[in-house]
Amino acid sequence: MFDKIAHLHAQCFPHRPWDANEFAELKNSGCEIIASDNGFIVYRPVLDEAEIITIGVAPNARRTGIAAAMLGIVENELRRGGIKKVFLEVAENNTPARALYEQNGYCEIGRRPKYYDGIDAILMEKKLS
Repeated sequence: MFDKIAHLHAQCFPHRPWDANEFAELKNSGCEIIASDNGFIVYRPVLDEAEIITIGVAPNARRTGIAAAMLGIVENELRRGGIKKVFLEVAENNTPARALYEQNGYCEIGRRPKYYDGIDAILMEKKLS
């Protein structure tokens, strides 16, 4: 399972791909992973909050609703588990991801200057009801 996700991660993030061991470590540290042939999402629930660690969709499957569907699945799962807020961070210049998050109710709550190789990270939050 982790080899397949690592291969997909490398397609999505070729500048710094994670290997299968890193995904196994995430799973062992309390993260949940949902994956399909074309996408994955890694998130960590803690008490009544959760963080989306990473989400990716294969380049040839982007703009097909996979990322939004995965967000919806995770948010529903988190609601059932009593989670009240979800956090994530995204590179300021990642326009498609920012649009996805904004369209799905995530709001900017802060920034980490020059966090991604000189590019600001935008911190976002969504309150689940």
